[in-house]
Amino acid sequence: MKKIFLILVLFTGSLWMAQSIPTEVYDHDNYFIVYPQGWKVTNDSEIVNIFPPSQIGAITISEYHNLNLPKSETKKFILALYKSSDDEKKVTSKSGKKGYTEYFYEYLDEKQNLVWLTKVYQKDKELYLISINCGQKYWNGNSMKLFNEAFDSFKIKK
Repeated sequence: MKKIFLILVLFTGSLWMAQSIPTEVYDHDNYFIVYPQGWKVTNDSEIVNIFPPSQIGAITISEYHNLNLPKSETKKFILALYKSSDDEKKVTSKSGKKGYTEYFYEYLDEKQNLVWLTKVYQKDKELYLISINCGQKYWNGNSMKLFNEAFDSFKIKK
């Protein structure tokens, strides 16, 4: 029985290792993000876009300093980005690391068939906005996994 368990563990581990995708790190002065190797990165006026060669979607990162946006208005700000009529309760928030408040919002743009996931990190007058947009028909399986892993790897340095 122990031998069968050991063989199963080794087999499962080899499958897991075979499926891991090499990654790269985009290292900015204020943050970093890990993304799949082979994806393209552009930096246009400090708005960073990371996307797969197929261009089925993108991760966009923008940062704002000296932004006078009260926390009481942040959820409205996020909803306004998408011209969404959703209730503010759909934007979740929690206390995060390093004193940042983290906001999360998921939006389906039915007109353009896009899935949007947005995280906002806010502390005082500092705000980091990171979002995923992906064609709805591609938002499944491996594409969703790769986008989410990169999205979740975003870390603020200071």
